Amino acid sequence: MKVAYLGPAGTNGEQAARLFAPGAEHLPCPSHAEVARAVDSGAADSGVVAIENALNGSVAETLDILIHETDLRIQRELVLPIVHDLAVKPGTDPSAIAVIYSHSAAFGQCRKFLAEHYPRVTIEPALSTAGAVELAMSRAGDAAAIATSRAAELYGAEVIAHDIGDAAHNVTRFVLLARGKQPPTGLDRTSIAFWFADDRAGSLAGVLDEFAKRHINCTKIESRPTRAAFGEYVFLVDFDAHEDDASGRDVLAAIAPLCSDVKVFGSYPRWQSQARS
Repeated sequence: MKVAYLGPAGTNGEQAARLFAPGAEHLPCPSHAEVARAVDSGAADSGVVAIENALNGSVAETLDILIHETDLRIQRELVLPIVHDLAVKPGTDPSAIAVIYSHSAAFGQCRKFLAEHYPRVTIEPALSTAGAVELAMSRAGDAAAIATSRAAELYGAEVIAHDIGDAAHNVTRFVLLARGKQPPTGLDRTSIAFWFADDRAGSLAGVLDEFAKRHINCTKIESRPTRAAFGEYVFLVDFDAHEDDASGRDVLAAIAPLCSDVKVFGSYPRWQSQARS
Protein backbone atom coordinates (compact mmCIF):
# COMPACT_ATOMS: atom_id res chain seq x y z
CA MET A 1 0.00 0.00 0.00
CA LYS A 2 1.34 3.45 -0.97
CA VAL A 3 0.29 6.69 0.74
CA ALA A 4 1.26 10.02 -0.87
CA TYR A 5 1.95 13.11 1.24
CA LEU A 6 3.47 16.60 0.98
CA GLY A 7 7.19 15.85 1.35
CA PRO A 8 10.03 15.37 1.66
CA ALA A 9 10.40 13.27 4.80
CA GLY A 10 10.20 15.27 8.01
CA THR A 11 7.10 17.33 7.25
CA ASN A 12 3.93 17.36 9.33
CA GLY A 13 2.30 15.76 6.30
CA GLU A 14 4.65 12.80 6.63
CA GLN A 15 3.82 12.53 10.32
CA ALA A 16 0.10 12.47 9.46
CA ALA A 17 0.73 9.80 6.80
CA ARG A 18 2.63 7.67 9.31
CA LEU A 19 -0.28 7.93 11.74
CA PHE A 20 -2.92 7.21 9.09
CA ALA A 21 -1.04 4.21 7.70
CA PRO A 22 1.98 3.22 9.81
CA GLY A 23 2.76 0.07 7.83
CA ALA A 24 2.44 1.61 4.37
CA GLU A 25 5.03 2.83 1.89
CA HIS A 26 5.01 6.61 2.08
CA LEU A 27 5.43 8.57 -1.16
CA PRO A 28 6.62 12.21 -0.88
CA CYS A 29 5.14 14.75 -3.32
CA PRO A 30 6.07 18.42 -3.93
CA SER A 31 2.52 19.80 -3.46
CA HIS A 32 -0.97 18.85 -2.34
CA ALA A 33 -2.03 18.92 -6.00
CA GLU A 34 0.64 16.30 -6.77
CA VAL A 35 -0.62 14.21 -3.84
CA ALA A 36 -4.08 14.10 -5.41
CA ARG A 37 -2.66 13.41 -8.87
CA ALA A 38 -0.60 10.50 -7.51
CA VAL A 39 -3.78 8.86 -6.20
CA ASP A 40 -5.82 9.71 -9.31
CA SER A 41 -3.11 8.19 -11.54
CA GLY A 42 -2.75 5.03 -9.45
CA ALA A 43 0.82 5.85 -8.35
CA ALA A 44 -0.52 5.83 -4.75
CA ASP A 45 -3.49 4.13 -3.12
CA SER A 46 -4.35 7.12 -0.94
CA GLY A 47 -3.05 10.59 -0.17
CA VAL A 48 -2.76 12.84 2.87
CA VAL A 49 -3.48 16.57 2.58
CA ALA A 50 -3.81 19.35 5.13
CA ILE A 51 -7.26 20.92 5.06
CA GLU A 52 -7.42 23.29 8.04
CA ASN A 53 -5.14 24.88 10.62
CA ALA A 54 -6.22 26.29 13.98
CA LEU A 55 -4.36 29.58 13.35
CA ASN A 56 -4.36 30.07 9.57
CA GLY A 57 -7.78 28.60 8.82
CA SER A 58 -8.57 26.50 5.77
CA VAL A 59 -5.91 25.39 3.30
CA ALA A 60 -7.14 27.02 0.09
CA GLU A 61 -5.09 24.75 -2.17
CA THR A 62 -6.74 21.63 -0.73
CA LEU A 63 -10.25 23.06 -0.97
CA ASP A 64 -9.71 24.05 -4.61
CA ILE A 65 -8.38 20.56 -5.40
CA LEU A 66 -11.50 18.98 -3.88
CA ILE A 67 -13.82 21.41 -5.66
CA HIS A 68 -12.27 21.51 -9.12
CA GLU A 69 -9.56 18.91 -9.67
CA THR A 70 -10.49 15.49 -8.32
CA ASP A 71 -13.34 13.14 -7.49
CA LEU A 72 -11.35 11.45 -4.73
CA ARG A 73 -13.24 11.27 -1.47
CA ILE A 74 -12.27 11.97 2.11
CA GLN A 75 -11.91 8.65 3.97
CA ARG A 76 -10.68 9.75 7.40
CA GLU A 77 -9.54 12.83 9.29
CA LEU A 78 -6.79 13.38 11.84
CA VAL A 79 -5.99 16.37 14.05
CA LEU A 80 -2.23 16.71 14.54
CA PRO A 81 -0.53 19.01 17.10
CA ILE A 82 1.93 21.32 15.31
CA VAL A 83 5.26 22.14 16.98
CA HIS A 84 7.71 24.41 15.16
CA ASP A 85 11.44 24.47 15.95
CA LEU A 86 14.20 26.76 14.73
CA ALA A 87 16.97 24.61 13.23
CA VAL A 88 20.43 25.54 11.93
CA LYS A 89 23.59 23.93 10.61
CA PRO A 90 25.51 22.70 13.70
CA GLY A 91 27.81 25.39 15.06
CA THR A 92 25.85 28.31 13.60
CA ASP A 93 25.94 31.47 15.73
CA PRO A 94 22.29 32.53 16.27
CA SER A 95 23.31 36.18 15.96
CA ALA A 96 24.78 35.47 12.49
CA ILE A 97 21.48 34.25 11.00
CA ALA A 98 20.72 36.34 7.91
CA VAL A 99 17.96 34.27 6.30
CA ILE A 100 15.24 31.94 7.61
CA TYR A 101 13.53 29.39 5.38
CA SER A 102 10.18 27.69 5.87
CA HIS A 103 6.79 26.94 4.37
CA SER A 104 4.52 29.99 4.21
CA ALA A 105 2.08 28.41 6.68
CA ALA A 106 4.85 27.99 9.27
CA PHE A 107 5.89 31.64 8.91
CA GLY A 108 2.28 32.64 9.52
CA GLN A 109 2.20 30.57 12.71
CA CYS A 110 5.49 31.97 14.12
CA ARG A 111 5.04 35.71 13.51
CA LYS A 112 5.56 36.78 17.13
CA PHE A 113 8.80 34.83 17.54
CA LEU A 114 10.21 36.20 14.29
CA ALA A 115 9.20 39.78 15.14
CA GLU A 116 10.79 39.55 18.57
CA HIS A 117 13.99 37.68 17.78
CA TYR A 118 14.69 38.15 14.05
CA PRO A 119 12.87 41.30 12.87
CA ARG A 120 15.49 42.19 10.21
CA VAL A 121 16.23 38.71 8.89
CA THR A 122 15.26 37.83 5.31
CA ILE A 123 12.31 35.44 5.16
CA GLU A 124 12.48 32.96 2.29
CA PRO A 125 9.62 30.57 1.44
CA ALA A 126 10.26 26.87 0.83
CA LEU A 127 8.03 24.16 -0.63
CA SER A 128 7.93 22.43 2.75
CA THR A 129 9.35 22.74 6.26
CA ALA A 130 11.64 19.78 5.60
CA GLY A 131 12.82 21.37 2.37
CA ALA A 132 13.59 24.48 4.39
CA VAL A 133 16.06 22.51 6.52
CA GLU A 134 17.81 21.29 3.37
CA LEU A 135 18.14 24.89 2.17
CA ALA A 136 19.49 26.10 5.51
CA MET A 137 22.01 23.25 5.65
CA SER A 138 23.29 24.14 2.17
CA ARG A 139 24.44 27.61 3.29
CA ALA A 140 27.60 28.65 5.10
CA GLY A 141 26.30 29.01 8.64
CA ASP A 142 24.11 32.09 8.15
CA ALA A 143 20.71 30.42 7.72
CA ALA A 144 17.98 28.79 9.80
CA ALA A 145 14.78 26.89 9.11
CA ILE A 146 11.45 26.67 10.87
CA ALA A 147 10.66 22.96 10.79
CA THR A 148 9.82 19.86 12.80
CA SER A 149 12.30 18.26 15.18
CA ARG A 150 12.13 15.14 12.97
CA ALA A 151 13.23 17.16 9.93
CA ALA A 152 16.14 18.60 11.91
CA GLU A 153 17.18 15.11 12.97
CA LEU A 154 16.85 13.64 9.47
CA TYR A 155 19.00 16.33 7.86
CA GLY A 156 21.56 16.68 10.65
CA ALA A 157 20.50 20.14 11.81
CA GLU A 158 20.70 21.55 15.33
CA VAL A 159 17.58 22.86 17.07
CA ILE A 160 18.37 26.19 18.77
CA ALA A 161 14.79 27.13 19.75
CA HIS A 162 11.97 24.69 20.46
CA ASP A 163 8.21 25.24 20.09
CA ILE A 164 8.39 28.78 18.69
CA GLY A 165 4.79 28.95 17.46
CA ASP A 166 2.50 31.82 18.42
CA ALA A 167 -0.17 29.60 20.01
CA ALA A 168 0.17 26.80 22.53
CA HIS A 169 -2.61 24.71 20.99
CA ASN A 170 -1.79 24.89 17.30
CA VAL A 171 -3.19 21.92 15.38
CA THR A 172 -3.76 21.01 11.75
CA ARG A 173 -6.56 18.82 10.45
CA PHE A 174 -5.38 16.37 7.80
CA VAL A 175 -7.63 14.20 5.63
CA LEU A 176 -6.94 10.95 3.81
CA LEU A 177 -8.11 10.94 0.17
CA ALA A 178 -8.89 7.79 -1.83
CA ARG A 179 -11.54 6.25 -4.04
CA GLY A 180 -14.76 4.84 -2.62
CA LYS A 181 -17.03 5.54 0.33
CA GLN A 182 -16.66 4.85 4.01
CA PRO A 183 -19.60 3.10 5.74
CA PRO A 184 -21.47 4.89 8.55
CA THR A 185 -20.05 4.55 12.05
CA GLY A 186 -22.69 6.49 13.98
CA LEU A 187 -20.28 9.38 14.65
CA ASP A 188 -19.47 10.79 11.23
CA ARG A 189 -18.83 14.06 9.46
CA THR A 190 -19.77 14.90 5.86
CA SER A 191 -18.08 17.59 3.77
CA ILE A 192 -19.88 19.10 0.78
CA ALA A 193 -19.68 21.95 -1.71
CA PHE A 194 -22.63 23.57 -3.47
CA TRP A 195 -23.27 26.23 -6.09
CA PHE A 196 -26.15 28.51 -7.04
CA ALA A 197 -27.10 29.28 -10.63
CA ASP A 198 -28.41 32.76 -9.69
CA ASP A 199 -27.22 35.31 -7.15
CA ARG A 200 -30.42 35.80 -5.15
CA ALA A 201 -31.02 37.02 -1.63
CA GLY A 202 -31.77 34.17 0.75
CA SER A 203 -30.24 31.36 -1.33
CA LEU A 204 -27.62 30.43 1.25
CA ALA A 205 -30.04 30.93 4.13
CA GLY A 206 -32.49 28.56 2.45
CA VAL A 207 -29.90 25.79 2.29
CA LEU A 208 -28.76 26.30 5.88
CA ASP A 209 -32.38 26.31 7.04
CA GLU A 210 -32.74 22.73 5.78
CA PHE A 211 -29.98 21.68 8.17
CA ALA A 212 -31.54 23.65 11.04
CA LYS A 213 -34.98 22.10 10.48
CA ARG A 214 -33.44 18.65 10.90
CA HIS A 215 -31.30 19.66 13.91
CA ILE A 216 -28.11 18.80 11.98
CA ASN A 217 -25.08 20.64 13.30
CA CYS A 218 -23.01 22.44 10.65
CA THR A 219 -19.48 22.55 12.07
CA LYS A 220 -17.90 24.65 9.32
CA ILE A 221 -19.22 27.06 6.68
CA GLU A 222 -17.10 29.01 4.18
CA SER A 223 -16.78 29.97 0.53
CA ARG A 224 -14.28 29.86 -2.32
CA PRO A 225 -14.33 31.62 -5.72
CA THR A 226 -15.91 29.54 -8.48
CA ARG A 227 -13.07 30.50 -10.90
CA ALA A 228 -15.80 31.21 -13.47
CA ALA A 229 -16.49 34.89 -12.77
CA PHE A 230 -15.54 37.50 -10.20
CA GLY A 231 -18.01 37.66 -7.32
CA GLU A 232 -19.32 34.10 -7.79
CA TYR A 233 -18.65 31.61 -5.01
CA VAL A 234 -18.79 27.94 -4.10
CA PHE A 235 -20.07 27.34 -0.58
CA LEU A 236 -18.60 24.61 1.60
CA VAL A 237 -20.21 23.00 4.63
CA ASP A 238 -19.12 20.29 7.07
CA PHE A 239 -22.00 18.73 9.00
CA ASP A 240 -22.42 16.06 11.65
CA ALA A 241 -24.05 13.11 9.86
CA HIS A 242 -23.17 10.48 7.27
CA GLU A 243 -24.51 10.91 3.75
CA ASP A 244 -26.08 7.43 4.01
CA ASP A 245 -27.74 8.06 7.39
CA ALA A 246 -31.46 8.83 7.19
CA SER A 247 -30.81 12.43 8.25
CA GLY A 248 -27.89 12.83 5.84
CA ARG A 249 -29.83 11.45 2.87
CA ASP A 250 -32.82 13.60 3.77
CA VAL A 251 -30.95 16.90 4.00
CA LEU A 252 -28.94 16.27 0.82
CA ALA A 253 -32.16 15.51 -1.04
CA ALA A 254 -33.73 18.68 0.37
CA ILE A 255 -30.92 21.04 -0.66
CA ALA A 256 -30.35 19.55 -4.13
CA PRO A 257 -33.31 21.43 -5.76
CA LEU A 258 -32.12 24.68 -4.14
CA CYS A 259 -28.64 24.49 -5.73
CA SER A 260 -27.32 24.23 -9.25
CA ASP A 261 -24.96 21.48 -8.06
CA VAL A 262 -23.95 19.68 -4.85
CA LYS A 263 -20.65 17.80 -4.57
CA VAL A 264 -20.02 15.44 -1.65
CA PHE A 265 -16.34 15.33 -0.70
CA GLY A 266 -16.96 12.38 1.60
CA SER A 267 -18.46 11.06 4.82
CA TYR A 268 -15.93 9.84 7.36
CA PRO A 269 -15.48 9.14 11.10
CA ARG A 270 -15.11 12.31 13.17
CA TRP A 271 -11.66 12.56 14.73
CA GLN A 272 -13.13 13.32 18.16
CA SER A 273 -14.74 9.88 18.27
CA GLN A 274 -11.40 8.23 17.51
CA ALA A 275 -9.56 10.34 20.08
CA ARG A 276 -11.91 9.15 22.81
CA SER A 277 -11.71 5.48 21.90
